[in-house]
Amino acid sequence: MEFAFPANRENRLTGSELMTPVGAAMRGRSFIMLSYFWVGLGGAIGSAARFWISGIIALRYGQTFPFGTLAVNVTGCFIIGLFAALTDPEGRFLASPSFREFFMIGICGGYTTFSSFSLQSLALVQEGEWLRAGANAVASFALCLVAVWLGHFSVSILNKP
Repeated sequence: MEFAFPANRENRLTGSELMTPVGAAMRGRSFIMLSYFWVGLGGAIGSAARFWISGIIALRYGQTFPFGTLAVNVTGCFIIGLFAALTDPEGRFLASPSFREFFMIGICGGYTTFSSFSLQSLALVQEGEWLRAGANAVASFALCLVAVWLGHFSVSILNKP
């Protein structure tokens, strides 16, 4: 899979900037349509994965409690936390903004939109917006926010020299 925008630390978008169409526009109009294509493709992959995993869990444990949805939300939050930390400007791996959009907004967003919400909440905390982050977190499931933190924290240990 080839992405048109080169990866370097100067043109990388943070999690909160990446999560909007404005992030694509910041890189130029020629990337906007390509960004929508990659996000849509990633969303299709993520949605299919959500449907498959939720179905397997529902068959195994029944549907009296939404264990499949809970499992998808928690794993999606953990995965987006890991990926965001790994590909952050201070992370171990360079990833182009296009690939970060494909994976974080597309795949993770299609898999679970809760992962995007949790990453944005983490960005608010990191920016010192405690009241806004707290209000956002109260309206959400704590377990998924913890999963995103755990994924991010796991990589931060690996990133230390």
